[in-house]
Amino acid sequence: MLSLIQVLTSGIAIGCVYGLVALSFVLIYKATETVSFMQGELLMVGAFAAVALNTGAGWPLWIAAPVAVAGLALLGAVLERFALRRAIGQPHLVAVLLTFGLGMMLRGGVTSVPAASHDIYRLPFADSVLQIGALALSLSHVLVIVATVVLAGVLAVFFRYTRAGLALRACSENARVAALMGVPVASMHTLAWALGAALAAVAGLLLAPITFIHLNMGLIALKAFPAAVLGGLTSLPGALVGGVFLGVAESLAGLVLPEGVKDVVPYVLLMLALLLFPDGMAAGWRRRR
Repeated sequence: MLSLIQVLTSGIAIGCVYGLVALSFVLIYKATETVSFMQGELLMVGAFAAVALNTGAGWPLWIAAPVAVAGLALLGAVLERFALRRAIGQPHLVAVLLTFGLGMMLRGGVTSVPAASHDIYRLPFADSVLQIGALALSLSHVLVIVATVVLAGVLAVFFRYTRAGLALRACSENARVAALMGVPVASMHTLAWALGAALAAVAGLLLAPITFIHLNMGLIALKAFPAAVLGGLTSLPGALVGGVFLGVAESLAGLVLPEGVKDVVPYVLLMLALLLFPDGMAAGWRRRR
């Protein structure tokens, strides 16, 4: 029983990371109708930026982490303003390829730093254990879950009660109508890319205690994308729930199935979701109610 709780906690923690990356996919897609293929690289750059400020510049982690997230948000806004905005009005494939190319440039930039390409890093509290009676949980897993819940609450307040959040929601629903109502659509696109980059950076920081920080950590975005599809690509809560569902399913598969099979689980679930719920599981459940 204790082993099952530990596996479930691990699955929920990694699912939270999937969910945050999926949130960044959905946020950008809803606002700009663009699927960003550079979220994995933004996640990796965010984690490396925090490590560089922490171990390289000697900043405390509690300062380095928010500064790294703010820097990635600024990077997302700059990329939208000077590159991605030029794809507006072009075929969708143009924007998709732009994000792919920008992601490769980010990856190349990090690879050119010897300390980043040759070494791996881990945050200091990664090996700490939380003991609750006979139950031992990884402190990093608990912190990831708590941080995700807090961040989800902050995002809910932002989208429900702030002027910028309401404007971004209006732009996501119908950009033309939002423009007629006075919403600055171009600024909302910049905000969406900035928030998407910041969310990817947060996901990288939360993933860092679970795995090492390395060049290929951004590949987790390939598993987070099925989570976004499970949520229907248009539902922010659905993306988060899809990520947690995916993480738990993957962990349980690792417990009962042969080694290596669990890595197939996200894509099997993706195919099933596309066949059974082409508009996402959330939309499917709403229709059946």
